Amino acid sequence: MPRSRPLPLLVTALSVAAGLTLSGCATAAPAPVGTGDASLHPLGAGFLGSVTTPTPEATIDPKPGSWNGVEPPAGYEVVLITAGDDAATKTLASGVTQWAGRRDVVLTTLTATGDDEVQTQLLRAIEKSPDLIVGAGAGVVDVFSLITAQSLHQQFLVVGAELPEPTGNATSVVWQGASFRGTGISTDDDRVPSSVTPARAADAVSAGVASVLHGLTGIVLHLG
Repeated sequence: MPRSRPLPLLVTALSVAAGLTLSGCATAAPAPVGTGDASLHPLGAGFLGSVTTPTPEATIDPKPGSWNGVEPPAGYEVVLITAGDDAATKTLASGVTQWAGRRDVVLTTLTATGDDEVQTQLLRAIEKSPDLIVGAGAGVVDVFSLITAQSLHQQFLVVGAELPEPTGNATSVVWQGASFRGTGISTDDDRVPSSVTPARAADAVSAGVASVLHGLTGIVLHLG
């Protein structure tokens, strides 16, 4: 049975977004940290392959390790949102937590169970205006798909799943068996829990953040 949408909060979120647009106060998505910054470690040549500039919603296949060396600046603020206590989600969340713990990253973790709580936590995260909001796994996709497009001032990253129609501020990192695209859209092959390993989770967050820092957003990174 399809999951119900939390209408009261969603209506509030959409109303706020609409009000900002009508008042002329809405802003475009901020340039990700490091865009145009000569001090940022460059991506390896294999990150984009033969692609010069990915088109919106494009899928690229970065060469393993082509993101190595790209690190966020000290004090980079990240909010992690997780939904569910399944093994795959826990592995993804642990990957983000360990990545942040090895760097001077300010990490806040918000947990949820079901779409209603995901929406509550996502709106809470957006209010904090961090450098990046990370969603871990399939449990966040349905709500992220609705809300991220209404918050173009904020950068988002989803690891282990993807948004079906990402706006320019929403980036995803997927691989075979971890490419859930939403309820009613994906197949069983898109969600294979055993494909979510600690190594994959570590690569996903590192590659995803590197892409965001370099301004390559609104795309899907497919790890081979």
